[in-house]
Amino acid sequence: MTLLGFDYGTRKIGIAVGQAVTGTATPLTTLTAVRDKPDWARIGALIAEWQPSALVVGHPFEMTDNEAEVAERAKRFARQLHGRYRLPVHLVDERLTSREAWTRLGRAAHRDPHRVDAMAAKLILETWFEIAADAPR
Repeated sequence: MTLLGFDYGTRKIGIAVGQAVTGTATPLTTLTAVRDKPDWARIGALIAEWQPSALVVGHPFEMTDNEAEVAERAKRFARQLHGRYRLPVHLVDERLTSREAWTRLGRAAHRDPHRVDAMAAKLILETWFEIAADAPR
């Protein structure tokens, strides 16, 4: 089962692809917003290419367990994904994924900051795999 993961931001959206069988993901790309909206044409092309059975969107939380300011927009993005592509969309806590992405990428993150968003999407997707594996069946 292939899934796509999204690290939603108002200016950039990181995207990763993963396999539920292995529970692993790979950063794909970071898309820049088009006129303050997601690049739906490129998102649609990635969905057509990878044929995912579900999508996972990072749900932004602060360390205080309150939703982050961008959370409502991320949830709206998740609803739009579902509406456009008729795929199941799961939200997963994305707390600290960007920080972890910066750490994992090290110097490469400073040379190409767009890689951070795709790496964060990878971590979001792998978090969902861990949660799904622990869920009762």
